[in-house]
Amino acid sequence: MKVVLFCGGYGMRMRDGTSDAPKPMVMVGDRPLLWHVMRYYAHFGHTDFVLCLGYGASAVKDFFLNYDETRSNDFTLSEGGRKIELASSDIEDWTITFVDTGLKATIGERLLAVRKHVEGEELFLANYADTLTDAPLPEIIERVRSTGAQASLLAVPPQSSHHMVEFTDEGHVERLRPMREMLAYENGGYFVLRPSVFDVLHEGEELVVEAFARLAERKELLAYPYHGFWCPADTLKERAELEALYNQGTAPWMLWDELHGADRGSDGAP
Repeated sequence: MKVVLFCGGYGMRMRDGTSDAPKPMVMVGDRPLLWHVMRYYAHFGHTDFVLCLGYGASAVKDFFLNYDETRSNDFTLSEGGRKIELASSDIEDWTITFVDTGLKATIGERLLAVRKHVEGEELFLANYADTLTDAPLPEIIERVRSTGAQASLLAVPPQSSHHMVEFTDEGHVERLRPMREMLAYENGGYFVLRPSVFDVLHEGEELVVEAFARLAERKELLAYPYHGFWCPADTLKERAELEALYNQGTAPWMLWDELHGADRGSDGAP
């Protein structure tokens, strides 16, 4: 199943004044965010990627054109460094299509730009390139396939660390509650789509705003509520939290790695 990843945003909130790298190329451990997202999909057998590039496209291309397997795989070095034998490989079976979708394009416009690469699919996957999770992908896909829905998104609790304030008309506070306790969800990405999504997505529109609204009216859009691990990397604080989890060896999204993540097998079960 093909995987479309939106890699073209500026990600201004991630800027630390020391790097111009696009947000998907910000490092977590010794690999960029984009690699972690792709590795998640590959863990479930989805290794045919379409990258929608924009800002920082050259950084994404250079990373894969100069990919170093030894960064994340065991290997044996011999003959004074002239011979390297890898014990395993990350991307040997990956197919990656790089598509320039413009500097200022919306997510919807980027998806339209790669339409020809997914139109022949029964289903295809799409996602932001900077959001990590350990959600059970096979279950999400099967739910779409079995219901005949046209699209699905991951629905996650609000991520804000702020508190919701409830108060009277006179201003007396009655209750303070963490945002995550509110009976509300936000769009967490990890889309499962049918090519028919292009029938409701028009030029200049956003995928989530206009196209998904039309599907929702027809009751053809599913939400998969998920209370497990899900974390964006929109801010330096969030990126630091991901880095801390990686360094502690407790990175839930790294399902493929026994040293860092919970090894749950290809079916997503513990």
